[in-house]
Amino acid sequence: MTSSVAERWEQVQERIARAARRAGRDPAEVTVVAVTKTVPPERIAEAYACGLRIFGENRVEEAEEKIPQVQALLGSGAEIHWHLVGHLQRRKARRALAMFEVIHSVDSVPLAEKLSRLAVERGESARILLECNISGEATKYGFPLDRWEEETGQREAFFEAVARIIDLPGLQVLGLMTVAPVAPDPEMVRPVFRRLRALRKALASRFPQASWAHLSMGMTDDFEVAIEEGATMIRLGRAIFGERPSP
Repeated sequence: MTSSVAERWEQVQERIARAARRAGRDPAEVTVVAVTKTVPPERIAEAYACGLRIFGENRVEEAEEKIPQVQALLGSGAEIHWHLVGHLQRRKARRALAMFEVIHSVDSVPLAEKLSRLAVERGESARILLECNISGEATKYGFPLDRWEEETGQREAFFEAVARIIDLPGLQVLGLMTVAPVAPDPEMVRPVFRRLRALRKALASRFPQASWAHLSMGMTDDFEVAIEEGATMIRLGRAIFGERPSP
């Protein structure tokens, strides 16, 4: 029998609590971003009824269609927050800022500059995370940081980019994001999460004027390990909504 959103969410909360306890953390430190890629508005409304308030979309186009539909279902007074968790092209930056409260996937100085200019135009502050490619996979987006601890050149190139980004007006850097490789055993990706946490520590030391509060890491297959390694935001789709339909 297929589990309901409510049943899945209850199980997820229990797993988060256990993982946090193993790490000596308060489960309240972990924010869940419910990823709604391909999820219909009615299912999102179900999740909202269960208490979920933060939802993540991967694509600007899908969000433009879906967000108004969800808002119509929930009513104008609904407290719902949208994050962009997928790759963002510069040409779609204006549209993204109009919909999303947090953008997890800033992966270049030019994108940050574009968001900065647009945010200043709008008279607001864009809240962003810097996406880091810790695994070195060619298919992953993000600043290349697979050898940041060993290679001075890679590390300093990133730090130079960070220095430019945090000086931009209209931007609020909240922390870092990464996507771990798909692996049969979540323990195999623990080093990726551990290295992102170490990178955040290095950045906090180098750039204490910026906030490095958040680590957005961990998805359905590996979120418990991510929590044990310090994740403050986890991005869950299948764990909450079930398997996506085949295309």
